[in-house]
Amino acid sequence: MTVQQFLKDQNLMVEKLYRNITNTSWMAQTTGEKEWADKVGEAQTEFRTYFSNSELFNAVQNYLRESELTAIETRQLEALQSQFKENQLPKESLQELSQLSAELNHMFNTYEPEVNGKKLSANDVRNILLNSEDLQEREDAWKASKEVGQVVEEKLLTLVMKRNEAAKAVGYNNYHEMSFENQELDREEIFAIFQKLVDLSNDTYRQLKSELDEQLAAKFGMDVSDLRPWHYVDPFFQEAPATEETNLDPYFKNEDLEKLTADTFAAMNIPIEDLYAKSDLNPRPGKNPTAFCMDLDREGDTRVLCNNQPNSYWMGTMLHEFGHAAYFKYLDTKLPYVLRAPAHTLTTEAIAMLFGKMTENREWLSTFLKLDDKQLDTLAPALEKYEQLKMLISARWIITFVFFEKELYENPDQDLNALWWKLVSDIQLVNAPEDRNLPDWAAKIHFTLAPVYYQNYLLGELTSAQLHQYIKTDLSDQFFTPTVGNFLREEFFKPGSKYHWNEKIEKVTGQPLNPQFFVDAYCKLNEN
Repeated sequence: MTVQQFLKDQNLMVEKLYRNITNTSWMAQTTGEKEWADKVGEAQTEFRTYFSNSELFNAVQNYLRESELTAIETRQLEALQSQFKENQLPKESLQELSQLSAELNHMFNTYEPEVNGKKLSANDVRNILLNSEDLQEREDAWKASKEVGQVVEEKLLTLVMKRNEAAKAVGYNNYHEMSFENQELDREEIFAIFQKLVDLSNDTYRQLKSELDEQLAAKFGMDVSDLRPWHYVDPFFQEAPATEETNLDPYFKNEDLEKLTADTFAAMNIPIEDLYAKSDLNPRPGKNPTAFCMDLDREGDTRVLCNNQPNSYWMGTMLHEFGHAAYFKYLDTKLPYVLRAPAHTLTTEAIAMLFGKMTENREWLSTFLKLDDKQLDTLAPALEKYEQLKMLISARWIITFVFFEKELYENPDQDLNALWWKLVSDIQLVNAPEDRNLPDWAAKIHFTLAPVYYQNYLLGELTSAQLHQYIKTDLSDQFFTPTVGNFLREEFFKPGSKYHWNEKIEKVTGQPLNPQFFVDAYCKLNEN
């Protein structure tokens, strides 16, 4: 069989298997019904069983040795090779992995903790941590948000060990190591970059965090040393709390988030409003309480799930998720199916993050929220400092998660609860609750839903900083223009995964990924 015919057959098969997974996944995430969670497990098993075929795997490897391959043929074969390599397992093992994952996702989506007889949604917890000055209510809500960790811990650790067994069966030390290789990421390089970011941001982060802690201690009438995780606005300290100066929630109270999102992308000649028809944007019981974007068929059926409320958090989330959606929508549908996806998850995260942080951007606030120059002059200095704090808090949180996850797969039998709080304390500088020995780490759904994925968020931020600087320096001093939109559509979205992710970044910005852009933007103390 020629390589062309082989690739044609594989693309058709991948399309069929992929659509089955995405359609059942969408139903599972939007209904919370066990029946759909089971179907996701079956679809994933079918996908992985196909890629467990050793004869097809050998064929891919043999074709890759041919000398007359085109660049497009090579990229397709490399994409297939990664899928086959991690699935060279017995069907029973693949089925067990898929079912365990599906069961855990269902448990996450349907679990609602109770406090004083009242069930709390993720939005309820968020609102309490954002707004309540009742210290007991805050502590109760924070602890309630962690309860799901105890519910899923046993099954999640089983899944971790099963993933490790699967990785060892195909020649790796553990699942984490395998995942990095299959994502075309150099583990040593990425962890060195992240440690360097911790080091380079240390003075700035400590000063800004100290200022934040002093504000919170004054607000709650306590010593800084008595601050605990529930005194911050996010259960994992992923976000910076807005001050009175930087709290933009009042500006969104009567705004239509869907219209603002559509207007943003339309101004750049990247219309996305048509994607609302099949998206699921408002909260209700049973559906996934977070937010995500899913490309269901790689032919235009792209959907977003949100749980919107009229505030700045969900405005940023809408821009973030529809950043993903725009990337998916404007991929070149003439590409072979296996390449009709972002160059890497980090590149789609880069676009999502580029748009998601625009709620604090002066140009966006002026153009779409219609704030006048006087308001913006008042807001701008505080928002600039707030964005720096947000980015450093986010980076430290991601690094905490990533360092922990590596340890989780390298030694799942260690005292994970103690390890978690050690990393939180050392990297995020958050004090652990006294005498607490519970699996708070397991309350984060990404260990189940998106294993060994989290590093892509920070790599996305690094790429976003580099891309944004390139646009400002070489393309346009205004961001929300058709010029910038057309550039993103044609140069960043359209090529899909035609190129290795770092080659793609170099083609678009003139150089490979360079963390210095993020360092220059966020890691240095503002002397003003």
